[in-house]
Amino acid sequence: MNPMKHLLLASALAVSSAALLPTAAVAVTATESSVQAKIAADQVVVTEHRAQINGERFKYTATTGTQPVFNEAGEATAALFFTYYERQDVKNREQRPLLISFNGGPGSASVWMHIAYTGPKALRVDDEGFPIMPYGVKDNPHSVLDVADIVFVNPVNTGYSRVLPKADGSMPSRDEQQRMFFGVNSDVKYLADWINTFVTRHERWRSPKYLIGESYGTTRVSGLALELQNRQWMYLNGVILVSPTDIGIERNGPVKAANRLPYFAAAAWYHKALDADLQQLDLLELLPQVEQYTLDTYLPALAKGAMLSAAEKQQVAEQVARFAGLDTQTVLRSNLDISTNFFWKELLRERGQTVGRLDSRYLGIDKKDVGDSPDYNAELTSWLHSFTPAINYYLREELNYKTDVKYNMFGPVHPWDRSNNNTGENLRQAMAQNPYLNVLIQSGYYDGATNYFDAKYNMWHIDPSGKMKDRIGFKGYRSGHMMYLRAEDLRLSNQDLREFILQTVPAAGQAAKY
Repeated sequence: MNPMKHLLLASALAVSSAALLPTAAVAVTATESSVQAKIAADQVVVTEHRAQINGERFKYTATTGTQPVFNEAGEATAALFFTYYERQDVKNREQRPLLISFNGGPGSASVWMHIAYTGPKALRVDDEGFPIMPYGVKDNPHSVLDVADIVFVNPVNTGYSRVLPKADGSMPSRDEQQRMFFGVNSDVKYLADWINTFVTRHERWRSPKYLIGESYGTTRVSGLALELQNRQWMYLNGVILVSPTDIGIERNGPVKAANRLPYFAAAAWYHKALDADLQQLDLLELLPQVEQYTLDTYLPALAKGAMLSAAEKQQVAEQVARFAGLDTQTVLRSNLDISTNFFWKELLRERGQTVGRLDSRYLGIDKKDVGDSPDYNAELTSWLHSFTPAINYYLREELNYKTDVKYNMFGPVHPWDRSNNNTGENLRQAMAQNPYLNVLIQSGYYDGATNYFDAKYNMWHIDPSGKMKDRIGFKGYRSGHMMYLRAEDLRLSNQDLREFILQTVPAAGQAAKY
C-alpha cells in the first residue's frame, strides 16, 4: 500500500470517521435558517470490504469523499464528490486498469452505474428492474472490480458535489458558475483537470485507463478522451459509451426520423403489439429486417418528401405501421414521421397504458387516453423510487460518509451551454492519435431516448474513413437505457465490459504504433 493510502486508511480506522485533508474552503448549500449544511472541499473516509465477484473472493477498500477542482491560479473552485473502489490483493498496481465512471443528464449524479452496474453493490430490484422493499443494495457478483479499480465521479451540483465560495467568501454568480462548469466544453475542461489530480494523488499514472459514460456522460467522456491527451498528456486504453447521445454527430431530418423505426419495432414486439408473423420471430430475428428496411426504403422515402408518389407513400406507411405496431392511417396522417412522444402514448392507447421513454418495458397510466404524449415518464419514476433511498442509505450506513448536505440525484446545472459540441470528432481524433484507444458502445433495444440504432449510426460515423472500425464495437441488450437493471443484462453487460478491458490492455512490449 502506498504512503497516501496508508495514511488515509489509518486515519479512518483511528477515528471511525473522516480522514481530513487541509482545506480552508467549504462547499455551501444555502438554507432558510442561519445554520447551513456544509461539505468539506477535501475530505475522505476509507472503509474495508470483502467481495465475491466473477468467482473470485478478495478484499477491497472504498474511499468516499471530496476532492477539489482547482483553477489556473491554484484556487479550489468546487468540491467533487467521488467513490473509489480499489482491490487490495494486487501486486503490480501499474498493470491494474483504472475505470473512471460518469453518468449524464447533464445534471445527473453518478448513482445509476455506481449502485446498479459496475460497482461491487447492486440495487435491490426484481429481475426486470422494478422497485421492491425493503430498499437498499446487495452484493453484485458481476461487477468488473475483479479486473479494474473504479472511481465514480459526480460533476458539480450532482450528488454531494458543490461550488465553493471565492476567496472573499462570496459565491460565484450564476453566470460565473455557468462559464466555469455548465457547458459541453467547460465540463470537459474542469473534469480533465480533476482527473489529473486524482490520478496523481492515487499514483495511477502507469495504470491502463478507461472512461465509461452513460447517456450525456457519453458526450462527456468522448470530449475527455482528446482533452486528456492534448492538455493533460494522459492517454487512454478505452472509452465505453453506454446508451450514447449524438456526441455532436449530426443526424437530423430524415435520418433522425428513420432511425427510430427499429426501436419502435423492438418496443412493439416486447408488448406483443405486432402482427402474428412478426411476433413469432425472436427479437434478434426481427430487428435485422427492420434495420435493412430502414436504410434501404424508409430513409430514402422520407428524404423524397413531397416528391414521393401517393402509391409509394401508401406502401411505406403500411410497412412502417406493420413494424411499429401502429395503424396505417396514423402513419399517413403523420406524413410517415412518427415522433417518439406520440409513439409512447399511441402504442398501447387501446389498452389504456403508456410506455416509458428511457425504457419502454415500463408502463404508465394517464389521466386521459386522448393526447399526443404521456403525462409522465413511467420508467424514471420507478427508478427514482428505488435508487434514491438506496444511495442515501449506502453512502451513510455502509461507506460511513455522513453529511447533512442533500444528495442531488439531479442537480441545478441549467442553462447548459451546448454550443460547439465536437465531442464525437474529438473522440475520433483521440483514437487516430492513440493506437491503444478502443471504443465499446452498449445500448438497450427498448431505449426510446437514446435509441440503439442511433448508437449504431454513431459507430458508423465516428470514423467515416473506416480505418479504425476494428477498434469500435457494439453490444445490444434486451432492456432499456439502464440495461443493467435487468438481472440477465447485468451479467451480460458486465461480462462484455470485462472482456473489452482485458482485450484492450496491451500485451507486455506491445508498442502503440500503426
